[in-house]
Amino acid sequence: MEDGSNPAEFGDNPFANLPMFGDLAKALSGQGPLNWDAARQFAALAASGEGAGRDVAGRGGEGNVDPSIRIALADLARIVELHVRDLTGLDTQFPEVTPVTRGVWAQRTLDAYRPLFTELATSLGKRPAATEPDADDQPDPLMAMMSNLSQMMAPSIMGMAVGSMVGRMAARTFGQYDLPIPRRDRALLLVPANIDEFAEEWSLPVDEMRLWVLAQEMTGHTLFGFELLCEQLSELVRRHVGGFRPDPSAVAEHLGSLDVEGGDPMAAMQQLLSDPALLLGAVQSPEQIALAPQLDAAIAAVVGSIDYLVDGVAARVVGGDALRIAEAVRRRRFEASPDDLFVERLLGLQLTQEQVQRGKTFTAGVADRVGEHGLVELFARPQPLPTPAELDAPGLWIARLQL
Repeated sequence: MEDGSNPAEFGDNPFANLPMFGDLAKALSGQGPLNWDAARQFAALAASGEGAGRDVAGRGGEGNVDPSIRIALADLARIVELHVRDLTGLDTQFPEVTPVTRGVWAQRTLDAYRPLFTELATSLGKRPAATEPDADDQPDPLMAMMSNLSQMMAPSIMGMAVGSMVGRMAARTFGQYDLPIPRRDRALLLVPANIDEFAEEWSLPVDEMRLWVLAQEMTGHTLFGFELLCEQLSELVRRHVGGFRPDPSAVAEHLGSLDVEGGDPMAAMQQLLSDPALLLGAVQSPEQIALAPQLDAAIAAVVGSIDYLVDGVAARVVGGDALRIAEAVRRRRFEASPDDLFVERLLGLQLTQEQVQRGKTFTAGVADRVGEHGLVELFARPQPLPTPAELDAPGLWIARLQL
């Protein structure tokens, strides 16, 4: 360098001898593993499409939810909650339904899952284990400086990625239990714009679609009201997100092994770069591989049970269109683009048709033996989530929990 300084002297701050960047370095180094300001900004942008006219709270261009919609949803909720209580056998007290815009849903979801996203950012922010250099090798000062710069920028990059992913979810979600893991808040958030647009797209009666979504949200609220269930499921997800291992060379290695013979190179490249874990420099660890069967079984059981109970409630309150709505919603679940599934994949949720079918078969097997009330009551027991073996043999799960 012209000033005679050595890049290696910069240590963890590549801007140490550049006063004009001192404030930037200080700001970047003090923001923690994930830049939440960046996350909120990018969530608002993604939730709004182009993001015109929105602030970081998701207000502005969308406008508020029409009061008439709020009144209509409150009236429908009173009908649904009676049937959810009857089918589950629980006197669940439901909070007031809160219709929100996409932007508000995104901000509330960032807050609700902040511990999980922080754990994810922390695991991805760990420095990879250094390899032992040969005796004659000297570390490249410039590469060391760039590595430190990359480490310093990681929280902002992570904030932008998480915010964008949550914003994309907000653009299509119906409520807060579309993502089948517990939340910190126990509200009942609905996004009427998405519900009504889906009803129009599939030529479904709007009120019946709203009833179906309310059945899903209230059923999810009931099941996740069991503290022991929430603790066990949250711990599994935390172990997954904390198990990522950063690998800065992952993209380069995958590019080198990319097979484009006989195909479209650009399509192959697009498929590669659609992997959120890869873009964030994450690689699946042995710990995550070992955990996957247990997490898959847990999610399959929870989703299968919610779907089963929702079908029962919807048959009562929706009537003849209940099956048509369920088929449309669940087809949408499987046909979602990779971009729309970023958050699910990073949190370890594998909602494939095979997994959902395993959960459906498990739940039907339990309900045949102990009924709907018994199914719900078993989830209130200690360690209620089934093992992979129990998922495929529900009698084993019932026997363990009834001891």
